[in-house]
Amino acid sequence: MRILAVADIEDDVLLSQLSNRSLGFFDLVVSCGDLGPSYLDYVATVANAPLAYVRGNHDMGYEDSFAMGGTNLDGRIEAFCGLRFAGLEGSVDYRVGIVGYSQAEMRRKVVSLGLRGYLTGGIDVLVTHAPARGFGDLPDEPHQGFDAFNGLLNWVHPHLMLHGHVHLDYAMVDRERMHPSGTRIVNVCGWQVLEL
Repeated sequence: MRILAVADIEDDVLLSQLSNRSLGFFDLVVSCGDLGPSYLDYVATVANAPLAYVRGNHDMGYEDSFAMGGTNLDGRIEAFCGLRFAGLEGSVDYRVGIVGYSQAEMRRKVVSLGLRGYLTGGIDVLVTHAPARGFGDLPDEPHQGFDAFNGLLNWVHPHLMLHGHVHLDYAMVDRERMHPSGTRIVNVCGWQVLEL
């Protein structure tokens, strides 16, 4: 399965490469948030692939019936090409007017999603906006990761976790890292091509 993962930054280089077909084909476009619906619609259309997404902390304008037909993964498990994708939206709630959750609120969402994953065949790919605490986050409140994500990774052992939120130019942040659970974590800020 070939995935185009995007988050946070609308990139003209990506649009150009998609238009001239230099990136090849994709089975799925995955958005980890903070991208506008028209940008995502264009990317998915030109990539000729279905779209799965979670909202980022700045995605307050999204509607429940996302106009371009993408699949909202928040709190859900959906299958694409035989792999099970699950998602959790938003970031740590650091101010009014964002898609944000307290650590306790996210813990409740994680327990619900993890239980469903555990009882129904697992999760292959976890799609989030924010990172797991201690794995690609930053010490400032807006960019802290969620503690509960670590528990979820240890519980259901997805092969891959995709997130955005922490821009690579904010600090010396690794694009990829391995979690002790065995999950490969990728910060897809901008865009990344992944093969599973």
